[in-house]
Amino acid sequence: MKLHQDDISDQNVITGYGDDHVTINGEAHHGHLIVMPDRIQHDWAPAGFEGLADTHVAVLADLGVEIVLIGTGRRQRFPSPQILRPLIDAGIGMEIMDVAAACRTYNILVGENRSVAAALLFDIA
Repeated sequence: MKLHQDDISDQNVITGYGDDHVTINGEAHHGHLIVMPDRIQHDWAPAGFEGLADTHVAVLADLGVEIVLIGTGRRQRFPSPQILRPLIDAGIGMEIMDVAAACRTYNILVGENRSVAAALLFDIA
């Protein structure tokens, strides 16, 4: 088996996270957002998990990725199937997890050159 290191220096990698922010390539970002290898979309789902609606998830379905990771704050919480319907109808793979797990999983998938988006909802007081 031949092993080699992938160069992902030109992609967005999550380098840190907290209860109210994520650090991408060393720069802190606050507020609910979507992280993809080639771009960051701020102001996604501005009302957080409690205000999450199918219209917010429809945005995720239109990103053109094959996997969506939804980070639901400090703890894992599951949106209703009706809210997730746009991803289900589009046949896009999804995982629901807490923000810390979503950040770690995102980095692994980026390292594998996968087409992924991490939609992160923080516990903002």
